[in-house]
Amino acid sequence: MLRNRNFAQQIKDFSGLRWGKISPTDIDALLEFGDKLYIFVETKYKTAEVPYGQLLALERVTDCITATGKSAIICVTYHESDGDIDMASTIVRQYRENGVWVKELPEICLRDFVDLMRGKYLGRV
Repeated sequence: MLRNRNFAQQIKDFSGLRWGKISPTDIDALLEFGDKLYIFVETKYKTAEVPYGQLLALERVTDCITATGKSAIICVTYHESDGDIDMASTIVRQYRENGVWVKELPEICLRDFVDLMRGKYLGRV
């Protein structure tokens, strides 16, 4: 839910937060369902790739969550919008579940993917 469009358009300058090759990363979305299932979402324009460091950070965070017995998934989606992005309609390009990347999958939008994972891990949609 976008509460203030003007604030959402502000650029965040992280240039003062760098330690060697380490700098902040952002996460486009995080869904948490009852402290049992966590879904991290990163979306890119068309064929743009997620930077290696960002994927590594997401992998490490989800591995930590999974080590506690909870479920954590990384979902990379793409869009082709030049304007506002309807995140629910972005298409899942790949996802990581239980430490394994799945890159070959039928076309599915993010909303349907999340519902699928909710059903799988929580037994409900």
